[in-house]
Amino acid sequence: MPPLLLQILLFLLNLVFNFFISLVLLRFFLQWVKADFYNPLCQFVMNMTNFALLPLRRIIPGFLGVDCAALILAILAQAAFLALVSLLTGLSFNGTEFTLTVLLHLASLLLNLYFFIIIIHALLSFSTQAYRNALFQALSQLLAPLYRPIRRVIPPISGFDLSPLVVLIAIQILLMCIHSVGMI
Repeated sequence: MPPLLLQILLFLLNLVFNFFISLVLLRFFLQWVKADFYNPLCQFVMNMTNFALLPLRRIIPGFLGVDCAALILAILAQAAFLALVSLLTGLSFNGTEFTLTVLLHLASLLLNLYFFIIIIHALLSFSTQAYRNALFQALSQLLAPLYRPIRRVIPPISGFDLSPLVVLIAIQILLMCIHSVGMI
């Protein structure tokens, strides 16, 4: 396969798989924080993932309020992506390397997803209409568990909430640690 065609194919595969896996992870965390599923963002995420998640739920039940099927779907999709990339590029992994790479890619994707959610949430918060915006409300529900412990230690100062900045710094540090492992 010509290098340019391979590069385009890998780009498209990366785009499609990362988008789908991000939606599955987003669905998992929206369910975990008990977000309002009548919210348009939640409805979009549900409609985009139902085709793969509903059949899997018949086989894999939830456990203690955790949607195990969504987590397994994210892991399987990431493994399928890595297997396709390996097949196309000729990379080879042993079982342990493959599993670790899948988990590191998922962690990196999740951290990047939260990074962009925080940025979008912060930008929306500058609008006077933000608190009535359905997207803003869903993102607020998603971010509340991350911000809550930080707000206990660093309360808002003169109306400025520093918790998003602290979380963004923590995300960047975690991403550096993941990338230092060298399997990504």
